[in-house]
Parts: sequence; C-alpha cells; structure tokens
Amino acid sequence: MSGIVQPASPVSVGNLAQLTISLLLIVGLILAMSWLLRRFKVGGAHRGGGTLAVIDQIALGPRERIALVRVGQSQVLVGIGAGGVVALIPLATPIAPDPPKPAAPVAFADRLREFMKRPGGPA
Repeated sequence: MSGIVQPASPVSVGNLAQLTISLLLIVGLILAMSWLLRRFKVGGAHRGGGTLAVIDQIALGPRERIALVRVGQSQVLVGIGAGGVVALIPLATPIAPDPPKPAAPVAFADRLREFMKRPGGPA
C-alpha cells in the first residue's frame, strides 16, 4: 500500500451530534426568552403621548383584564378577554393618573430571589 493517508471526513457522527445539541440549545433559549417576555409583559402596550394611550390596567385572570384607555381628551374603561375588547363605560370626568414613582434600582439577585418565591414559578 502507498503512504497516502485519507483525510478525515468533515461530516462525522461527533460533529453532527455537536451541531444538533447546539441547535437545540439555541432554540430552547429563544423559547425561554419568549416565555419570559410574555410572562413579564415586556414590549406590550406602550403608554404614549398620542391621542390613544393605555393609562392603567389590571389583570382579572390569565387572559382577562380591565384597562383605562385615553382617546383624545376622554377616557373609556374597556374589558379585554378571549372574546375581544368591550367598552364597559365612558367616564364623564377623566381620572388623573398617579404620577409615576421613581423605581429604586433592584439588584439582579433580589429580583431572582423574588421570582423564585412566586407561586407557579420554578420549583
């Protein structure tokens, strides 16, 4: 036989396994971040200075909530649920929103500890 050595194939079982595991980890990370963003309602309705804005809202259940919406100079209390959005009552006298309280900086460790104590959170 000649002294020529065949190069190793770049596509091997080890490389495919490593690629598959990396891909699964990335997809899992994307799904986890999506769940966290939905859980904490990040990027939801914004409080804008335009003619239409959500002034305040409260959750009544996992998919139901009541929101106070400003439309121009008037305010409307609306119910939001699986069936859609229903105007509950237009307010004759607008409610002045509470001034926003400056949020004290919270350390990541404190937030994580608080999240771990929540019912329904990680075990």
